[in-house]
Amino acid sequence: MTREQWAVEPRSGCCAVTGRPIQEGEEFYTVLFEEGESFRRADFSLDAWTQPPENAFCHFKTRMPVKEKRRKLLVNDEILFNFFERLADEEEPIRVQFRFVLALILMRKRRLRYEGSKVEGGVEVWDMVHVGDHSEHRVVNPRLTDGEIEGVSKQLSAVLHEDMGEWAGSEMGVEPDPRNET
Repeated sequence: MTREQWAVEPRSGCCAVTGRPIQEGEEFYTVLFEEGESFRRADFSLDAWTQPPENAFCHFKTRMPVKEKRRKLLVNDEILFNFFERLADEEEPIRVQFRFVLALILMRKRRLRYEGSKVEGGVEVWDMVHVGDHSEHRVVNPRLTDGEIEGVSKQLSAVLHEDMGEWAGSEMGVEPDPRNET
């Protein structure tokens, strides 16, 4: 048999007997039926389960996965851009990295447009333009590795999601969170 013949169809999300949707976190049984050289899957809710069907190849009890909920970004584009601008003169590496990742986010949201880059003093600097007011911005490219981008993104995400709610009302748009000071 080839690998493709062993492929089993994904969960249906519904009980094969009652047709009722199986809810997130709910336990249920999966039965595999041999059909020629492949398998057919059927899912059974606990209330419809009595025993494995006679022609079942195998069965197992499992749980419907809970979909991870995306955290809602509580920051509007204006606050995000304000945060970006406030980091303009920072030289501390983590703040330079934050500003670079913010620039990438703002580019994705089509708020900043990349115009070009140049090397100044051995450092790559991106020229960017704000799409709304056409203001010009220079962004240092800190040459982050994939791992560093992931780390900075996680830290930035923590700042910009639920924790940002208390910052959003400040006069300047963003203030350091005293809980995160080291």
